[in-house]
Amino acid sequence: MVETLAAAVRIRVEDDVAVVLQSLEAGAEIRVGRESVTLRDAIPAGHKFAVRPIAAGAPVHRYRAPIGLAQRDIVPGEHVHTHNVRTALAGENSHAFAGPGAETLTPNVPQAPSFRGYVRPDGSVGTRNELWILPTVGCVGRLGERLAMRGNAAIPAGSEGLDGVHAFNHPFGCSQLGADLDGTAAILASLALNPNAGGVLLLGLGCESNQLDALLERIPEARRGRLRMLRAQAERDEFSAGEALIDELLAEMAGDRREEVPLSALRLGLKCGGSDAMSGLTANPLIGLMADAVTQAGGAAILTEIPEIFGAENLLLERSISQDVFDRLSALVNSFKRYFLDHGEPVSENPSPGNIAGGITTLEEKSLGAVQKGGLASVKDVIGYGERIAPDKAHGGLTVLEGPGNDAVSTTALAAAGATITLFSTGRGTPLGSPVPTMKIASNHALAERKPGWIDFDAAIVLEQGMEAAADALLSRIIAVASGEPARNESNDERAIGIWKRGVTL
Repeated sequence: MVETLAAAVRIRVEDDVAVVLQSLEAGAEIRVGRESVTLRDAIPAGHKFAVRPIAAGAPVHRYRAPIGLAQRDIVPGEHVHTHNVRTALAGENSHAFAGPGAETLTPNVPQAPSFRGYVRPDGSVGTRNELWILPTVGCVGRLGERLAMRGNAAIPAGSEGLDGVHAFNHPFGCSQLGADLDGTAAILASLALNPNAGGVLLLGLGCESNQLDALLERIPEARRGRLRMLRAQAERDEFSAGEALIDELLAEMAGDRREEVPLSALRLGLKCGGSDAMSGLTANPLIGLMADAVTQAGGAAILTEIPEIFGAENLLLERSISQDVFDRLSALVNSFKRYFLDHGEPVSENPSPGNIAGGITTLEEKSLGAVQKGGLASVKDVIGYGERIAPDKAHGGLTVLEGPGNDAVSTTALAAAGATITLFSTGRGTPLGSPVPTMKIASNHALAERKPGWIDFDAAIVLEQGMEAAADALLSRIIAVASGEPARNESNDERAIGIWKRGVTL
C-alpha cells in the first residue's frame, strides 16, 4: 500500500526513504506517517530523503528492499542519492528453487473487456492489419522505405482493413558471423510472424550473408501465404517488381476485418525507458496492473530488459511455475552479468545519467521499480532473443525474454516475441516507437503536460485518484488503441527496429 504524504511518498513503513513530489527547500517540515521530518537539504522533485537514521555500511531500503549501502552515516531529512549511497551489486549469484510460486490474483484488477482485432488463421489476433517490409540487409533498407511510401499512396483514403505499409530499415545482415548473424535472422523471421503483420515482403539484395532462402526456412510453411520475397539483384527494375508484390499483398489483405475478441487475445509487451524515481510509484505498478488484467483474463505479457532486473531477480524467480523455468531464468540473469564482466564492465553500470537526474540512485533501485511492470503473474516461460512465445505458453502468464535494456533493441525484441501492443513507461520522455503500437505512460504530470505529443497516458493520476481509478482509465485507453485508435508513436510516424549486434564486423 502506497502511503501518500502531503509532499512526499513512501512505499512501505519499513522503507528508510521517501520521495518528494515537488522540489522542496531545506528546512521544510514533511509529515511521514505519524512523525514529521525536517529537511536538512534542498530536495529536487522525484528525489529521496531519509526518514530515519541510516548507519554507514547499512542497507538503504525502498520498496521494502535494499537499494544499496550507505557510504556514511545519513541523518533524517538528508538528501539520499549517489553522493551517500552505493550499489551492492558485484557479479553472478546462486539461486535455490524453493518450489513453484503460488498463483497470485491481483485484487481490484479492472474487468476484462473485449477489443476489436484481426483474427489470424493460426488463432492469434493482431491489433493492426499492416504490410511490413523487412529488409534482409541494410543495402536495400532505403529501397524498402521507398516501396512503403508507394504502398501507402496506393491505399484508398478511409479503406477498412488496410492499416498501412511500413518498412523497417536496419544496417545489418552482412559482414556478420555465427551467432551474431543468427540473431539478426531470428529477429527478422520472428517479426514476420507478428499477428499485426497481415502481409510481409522480405526484401533481399542477393549477395548478403543473411540469405532470403535461409530466412524463409525459419518461417513455418503454414504462415507463408501472405509472404512474398524479392531479390533486388535478380530484377531489372527492382522498384517495379516490389510495387507489383505490394499490390498483390494489399489486394489479399483488403478483405480482412476487425472482429470482437476477448482480452485474452492480447499480447502485451512491457517496457520502461528514461525512468525517474516516480516510475516505480506510478507508471510501472500501473502497467503491472495491466499485465495482471491481461494474464488473469488468459492473455500473455512479456517482460525483457534483463540488466534492469539485476538486484530484483528474486521477485521474479520466486514466481517461477517450475524448477525448469526457475533454472532458465536464473541462468539468463547470470549469463547477462557474465556478458558484462567478460567485457570488463561492472554489472552495475546503470542507471543512466537521465535516470540519475530523475532521482534513481542505484541499479537495485531502478530494477526494483522496473520489475513492477510484470505485476504478480506467475512466470510461465523464459525465451531467448529472437524467439517467440510458445503457443502453449502464450496464455495466462508472464514470459521473460532475453534482451538488453536499450530501448530500440528491447522494443523490437518484444514485437518479435509476439507483442501486439507495448506499454512503455517513462519519466523523462521519448518519441521512440516499435513496429507495434508503443504506448508511452508518463510517470509524472510535468512530462505529460510538456510532451503531450509523445504521451498516451498520465500515470501520475495514481497519486490523486488512486490506483484503481487509474487502472480503469488506462485499460480503456489500451482497448481503444488495440481496436484501431492510433498510439502517439503511430500518429508521429515513429516506427523503427533495433537489432542487437554482438559479434565482429567483417
